[in-house]
Amino acid sequence: MDIITGYTGSPHVTAEQDRDINIGIFGNESYVLQTGSQLTAEVSSNNEIKVRDGVIMHQGCAASIKKNTYDSLTITNGSQGMKRVDLIVARYSRDPSTNEESLTLKVIQGTPSENSPTVPGYTTGDIQSGDLVADMPLYQVILNGLNITEVKKLFSVQGSIAELSSNLKTATADSGWKYMTNANNLSEKLKFRKIGHVVFVSGSIRFLDGGKFANDQALGSVPSGMTPNGYGDFECLIPIAMHNGGPAGTQARIYIKNGGVYIVGTDSASFVMIATTAYFS
Repeated sequence: MDIITGYTGSPHVTAEQDRDINIGIFGNESYVLQTGSQLTAEVSSNNEIKVRDGVIMHQGCAASIKKNTYDSLTITNGSQGMKRVDLIVARYSRDPSTNEESLTLKVIQGTPSENSPTVPGYTTGDIQSGDLVADMPLYQVILNGLNITEVKKLFSVQGSIAELSSNLKTATADSGWKYMTNANNLSEKLKFRKIGHVVFVSGSIRFLDGGKFANDQALGSVPSGMTPNGYGDFECLIPIAMHNGGPAGTQARIYIKNGGVYIVGTDSASFVMIATTAYFS
């Protein structure tokens, strides 16, 4: 076994060892890290794109554009009446004669077409297997005639370990069971439990006033922080397992709207049992 992060009296850490450590932490994919400007692309002119500072992790190989600087890339002139898609890549390369390695930004020019230009190909490569070239696609540069009309981002930004840890805690947080609030006319109430972003609803509703209620009557409120996500003014239905009361054939319906729990569908009921359900919050 060879020590990597330790003093041995002479240089001994190899690029392959360093990449293996990074792959163990980040995986073998390619990402932009959450530092600096995260390699933001700016169109300076129809012939120049500036890629701002940041750090990439390309198959374990780390490279950066220094803070508060940029790399300038030249885009070849477009053609009147033609469309084209160029590709900006971060290219790892190794000189087979000297084994010197580099990671630089390159523009791969696409082929012009009147209607349907294709994205140019690139070299995937496997750095740790010894491939001489491995490209990481960063942006598509879309030209219509002489003009750059869009710069489309292709890479993912990898969050920090601290952020991933925080997200994991959020995803597994358990509120425990909490009863519906502001339920003044009920002897039995619905209960809610939030685990991560999923809210489970269970329980039953029993009325105190002989079962009389008006349509769309408010029963109470969803506990704080458990309102259905993505509904807003729309209704989130709660399935009913059993309904006791009302004329034959009458159906009750319970729903959540704007954080409130409502019942509608009949003018008489004494007991409603809820089928356990769940929704995202």
